[in-house]
Amino acid sequence: MGIPINRRQFLGRTIAGGAAAAGLGLAASTGAAQSANNTINVGVVGLSRGARLAQSFAGLDNCVVSHVCDVDLNRADQCANALDEFTGLRPATLRDLREVFENPDVDAVALAMPVHWHAPAAIMALQAGKHVYVEKPCCHNPREGELLVEAARHYGKAVQMGNQRRSWPGVVEGVERVRAGEIGDVRYSRAWYANSRGSIGNGEETDAPDHIDYDLWQGPAPRRPYKDNLIHYNWHWHWHWGTAESGNNGVHAIDLSRWGLDVDYPTRVSAAGGRYYFDDDQETPDTHIISMDFADGKTIVWEGLSCNVPGIEGIGFGAAFYGDNGSMIVESSGYVLRDDQGREVERQDGPSDDPAHCEDFLTAIRNDTPLELNSEIEEGYKSSLLPLLGNIAYRVGRGLTLGENGRIEDDAEAEALWGREYEPGWEVSV
Repeated sequence: MGIPINRRQFLGRTIAGGAAAAGLGLAASTGAAQSANNTINVGVVGLSRGARLAQSFAGLDNCVVSHVCDVDLNRADQCANALDEFTGLRPATLRDLREVFENPDVDAVALAMPVHWHAPAAIMALQAGKHVYVEKPCCHNPREGELLVEAARHYGKAVQMGNQRRSWPGVVEGVERVRAGEIGDVRYSRAWYANSRGSIGNGEETDAPDHIDYDLWQGPAPRRPYKDNLIHYNWHWHWHWGTAESGNNGVHAIDLSRWGLDVDYPTRVSAAGGRYYFDDDQETPDTHIISMDFADGKTIVWEGLSCNVPGIEGIGFGAAFYGDNGSMIVESSGYVLRDDQGREVERQDGPSDDPAHCEDFLTAIRNDTPLELNSEIEEGYKSSLLPLLGNIAYRVGRGLTLGENGRIEDDAEAEALWGREYEPGWEVSV
């Protein structure tokens, strides 16, 4: 299976003079301090979404994807072969992410493994001296997010979360117009995601296939038996490993709402919904509504429909802002501006430009400006926290009252879900 890389991205690409190092055709590492012209070696871990990230990084000037890593060696080989075909540089293939972190020739890592790995792996990479691009949500639970922000500050590296719309020109323009007051005073935003997912069925416990290292796949999570309907995607719908549709896709739209309203931590979060469509192994809701109130009188509501389309405004994804002079609908890569009577007055589209978010990350590394990122990890955590709080509210069956930095107050059952238990030897610390 090849990765659809645009060949024009590679025209004019230059490779450092030491390209033949280690027989891999890779540029020699330039260390932590990077100049604007030095090549950055990136290791990509987790090759579902990570295969697209590898494509994006490999297409940028003075960037080499030096290593690709997955517990499924078949996927690692597929990704390496595709990159070799389009760039002429075949990255090394690994199964254990620790080997990527320990390699002194790797300057930065892009992490796109299952979400229970996101924060633990990012912290491990920071401790190994790497810059980190971590997919959304940046953490499986709020405590891990707090620790990841702490680690980023302690080690002083660039840490970008993969909510890539923060770098897409059409989306940026739409959100900036909301924040500039073009639709007046905005107090309410609703966000949504809709899909038509089928049943995941009822899996059977069995041995993992030989090409998958299931023990390493579980990593920091306490051990559970392998089931034949779990990997590579349905883990999303189990609380032990996943964060439901709200953390899977909802975080993108919720991030737009939080960005446009210019809010940080909520004071109250409530949730409604359930599992209505299939009697299968899924634990997380297929219909989920999260309401988030903020201290300055602003509210975000997210609606997730995993098994019913098209969604609000007749589209599968978006964030709407309602002001006293009009409204703005930020869609997947552009926006629609409406007047105070709901009439469309302007529509703008833009490219779905994932490489721009990767380039923003590389620029922060080269310029040694780790806090000047379009989605610096503290901002990424604030947006990740919202769906996680919505999940906790759903699981305990009541609204949450929140204090400083969005921490749960006066609810021991909900507070117990702030963190998680770890497999012995895999505990997370900074």
